[in-house]
Amino acid sequence: MKSSSKIRFGIIGCSRIAKKAMLPAINNAEIAEIGMIGSRSKEKALEYCKEFGCGSYGTYEDVLSNDNIDAVYISLPVGLHEEWTIKSAKSGKHVLCEKSSTTSLASAERMVEACRKNDVRLLEGFMFRYHPQHKRVISLVKEGMLGNLLSFYGCFGFPFPNDNDPKLNKELGGGSLNDSAAYAIYASRMIFEEEPINVVCKLKMDFRLGVDVKSDIFLIYADGKTAFISSAFGAYFQSTYSLWGSKSCLRVKRAYAVPNDMKTSIFLDVGDKISEIIVEPEDHFRLMVDDFCREILNKRKNKKNFESDLLNQARVLEAARMSNREGRIIKISELL
Repeated sequence: MKSSSKIRFGIIGCSRIAKKAMLPAINNAEIAEIGMIGSRSKEKALEYCKEFGCGSYGTYEDVLSNDNIDAVYISLPVGLHEEWTIKSAKSGKHVLCEKSSTTSLASAERMVEACRKNDVRLLEGFMFRYHPQHKRVISLVKEGMLGNLLSFYGCFGFPFPNDNDPKLNKELGGGSLNDSAAYAIYASRMIFEEEPINVVCKLKMDFRLGVDVKSDIFLIYADGKTAFISSAFGAYFQSTYSLWGSKSCLRVKRAYAVPNDMKTSIFLDVGDKISEIIVEPEDHFRLMVDDFCREILNKRKNKKNFESDLLNQARVLEAARMSNREGRIIKISELL
């Protein structure tokens, strides 16, 4: 990486989320900038270049061969993440990869191995974790406002995607588990600040499409704590989680997909009183980009272990797939 005060990103994939959230976030970040945009269609890459003020565009391969690019943002369907993460690592580029990272634990392990071997960093893009509302929730937990934590309940679902959406394409890693349940799984790990011990999962399949369209997951944590997660395509929009403790309960109204101009609310239910805590708008995409860039520039490899976190998340998703396939409780220790 050339000496610079900013990380220069190459974009691999001109997706909707890239256009709506990530490219504006990179442009607004303190220590990042868009260096090149890559697409299967050079016309689309040029269109994005004009919109976001980037002077260089080309194919995915062009991005990886550009010596002026420090890191890549991979905005492709889940089923393509492994291929382009490994290619990026071999090209010496740090990788910010859209969630979910990939389609299996073995695939995630190959991605991490390639990045470690080539001395580049790899972050799975669960942007929501950077929203300040979750720090407030964790603070309330640590202050003892909820007493002993008992359960986490997380829901993320929305109307049915369009027929040509990668979410419905088996070969591209589609399905509600990879696409939406993964958020609530991550949120439970984040709030409990530990990894689950056992996993139970039931997926509802659309056999015409070959993907799961609803997932219900039960995670068992230490000391009897539990997490129930539900996601669905073709549902009333939900993007929330709640916590149940021995003293009170708490609900986050908009947990995962939060527009950067939206205030969020945390509802704390104690006794006969429900208090609403307002959290001011924030761009969690921008916060994620800046945090990733600080890790790269400061070489803080021991500060935040993005790669181990990615593997821990992939392990829970793998256990969920195994549980659904084999019809039994899966111990996380089976996958270590």
